[in-house]
Amino acid sequence: MSNRLVARRYAKALVEIGLKQGTLQSIQKELAAIDALIRGNADLERLVAAPLVGPTKKAATFDEILSRAGVTGGVRRFFQVVAQAARLALIHEIIAAFDELVDERMGIVNAAVASAQPLSPTQSKALESSLSARTGKTIRLRWSQDAALLGGLKVQVGS
Repeated sequence: MSNRLVARRYAKALVEIGLKQGTLQSIQKELAAIDALIRGNADLERLVAAPLVGPTKKAATFDEILSRAGVTGGVRRFFQVVAQAARLALIHEIIAAFDELVDERMGIVNAAVASAQPLSPTQSKALESSLSARTGKTIRLRWSQDAALLGGLKVQVGS
């Protein structure tokens, strides 16, 4: 089974837990903080990726780190299960899949927009409104500048 599918299964389980407890938004915020914490610390990146560290030791160490970071018990227990299953190396994929699933539930679609020149706030709002009307969903724009474009826009909605 591919890593993406495994990560999506774990993420789906966490979404279901969040829905049952009514804590989906707070879990999402905690996951964003955990992701930033790991990405910002090379030692933590090595810990989650280390295949030579046993699952039990990795689970205990990671739980202690999460505890000190103020992460709630439910999220800590979730990551203990992930670590015990030797899947902690997929943490970034799990968090990304969680965000995708939450966005799907909330009707949010990402749109990548490239243009030769930066969009004004008015243009961004107009584009967002137009895409929202066409898709029937809330649009989250991610803009980038593409010097290869002579004019106009390149828009990709969804994956």
